[in-house]
Amino acid sequence: MGYESIPGPMYYKGWYHLFYQYNPDAAVWGNITWGHSVSKDLINWLDLPFAMVPDHWYDINGVWTGSSTLLSNGSIVMIYTGSTNQSVQVQNVAFPANLSDPLLVDWVKYSGNPVLTPPPGIGVKDFRDPTTALQVSDKWQIVIGSRFNTTGIALVYETTDFLSYKLLDGLLHEVPTTGMWECVDFYPVSTTAANGLDTSVNGPGVKHVLKASLDDTKKDYYALGTYDSDTNTWTPDDPELDVGIGIRYDYGKYYASKTFYDQNKKRRILWSWIGETDSETADIKKGWSGVQGIPRVVTFDQKTKTNILQWPVQEVESLRHSSVEFDKIQVEAGSIIPLDVGTTTQLDITADLEIDAKAFEETTEADVIYNCSTSNGAAGRGALGPFGLLVLADESRSEQTAIYFYVAKGTDGHLKTFFCTDKSRSSKADDVGKEVYGSIVPVLGSEKLTMRILVDHSITEAFAQGGRTCITSRVYPTKAIDGAARLFLFNNATQTSVSVTSLKIWQMKSASIHPYPL
Repeated sequence: MGYESIPGPMYYKGWYHLFYQYNPDAAVWGNITWGHSVSKDLINWLDLPFAMVPDHWYDINGVWTGSSTLLSNGSIVMIYTGSTNQSVQVQNVAFPANLSDPLLVDWVKYSGNPVLTPPPGIGVKDFRDPTTALQVSDKWQIVIGSRFNTTGIALVYETTDFLSYKLLDGLLHEVPTTGMWECVDFYPVSTTAANGLDTSVNGPGVKHVLKASLDDTKKDYYALGTYDSDTNTWTPDDPELDVGIGIRYDYGKYYASKTFYDQNKKRRILWSWIGETDSETADIKKGWSGVQGIPRVVTFDQKTKTNILQWPVQEVESLRHSSVEFDKIQVEAGSIIPLDVGTTTQLDITADLEIDAKAFEETTEADVIYNCSTSNGAAGRGALGPFGLLVLADESRSEQTAIYFYVAKGTDGHLKTFFCTDKSRSSKADDVGKEVYGSIVPVLGSEKLTMRILVDHSITEAFAQGGRTCITSRVYPTKAIDGAARLFLFNNATQTSVSVTSLKIWQMKSASIHPYPL
């Protein structure tokens, strides 16, 4: 089954998660339904029966992505996109059948659905994925993704009862050449505190994140900006880093993401669907396709002031069960160091690294046009990189996934640091993606280079500099599995040694995910 997340709010001291699923070998998307599950810690989950299935003319071709809004009276409203019997994308509303049920097993679709149809000038297949509602004065507003020709746009609708809606004049925002915007998200972040903010918060000390999943490229972009609730417009801080042309949430396999606010711990949590990069034939054979990434906490980067930070929720640390720690390992240029840490298929790794200061001084210029995706990956050798870790590697390293830094230096002394994941040798299988992912990561002043890597059999999630740049990868090792998987430090630079000042590696237990015994 394939999965795409529709996170719900925290409810009755537990987490409620909806996701849509479909059969990957289905000829049409009419098999899409909403499954749902519950959790008390965002890590261990109980599967519940289907929440919604395509059983009305307004969603018979699929119950698609939507969002939940938790109202002040404790009730919940769900707005979702349905694909009609004429394949028109419309917006529908559903409510819990019984608010006293802590599991919210049953849902009732509004008898007056659909509540919204595509407005004039919008294509019938270009109108989807409503956001969580934000409250402006005594009204609620939702944002819906769309496009005009090749310009990605965000429409804003206003409501008081979630049953009738008014399309507001103008657009929240638009960016030419970015194509269809789907799974739009819009939320505030505090510029002065580390806590998250409720979706409706605005005012001094607040920036707003606008995010869109680009249908043309299947990548998630975001930008920071200012929201004017009087004109219902959002303006990016830096037009060169606008939605779809600037910063990505994640430079690997990461799509259709959505945030929600945890009112108990006062944090904003980001979830995403991690699709496969193997063949459809392989997916059908194994009987499932797609996973949810580890939930991440989103905060404003108060040091750079130009980006957000993403970090795994603290609850993931409950899966740690033993650790090994290393101090002051010197990794010379061109060397590889095996790490004896036992089983390495499920790990949580943190590492602090420093480049030899003398190498910086003696290197006048290095790789000023470097790019992770067009490079030779971990096999390429530059003066100041690459260096990092080889995960999910077998003893001979015929299979390995390299996660590393690469530093470029201009003649003016300016440094650019790249964070990359190289999958080119991740598997002996010939029907899997073997890309090199990555991008620049801001490194300020005398900061050490830091990374955290979560490894789980066939997926890695890597975070550089506290989550300024993130890379998620689906990998499919055939030899580096179970007890045959190994872990290595490596430094393929030509002119610098690397000092690993701190390296801690935790073994991780599997999360508990099983059907709820109803």
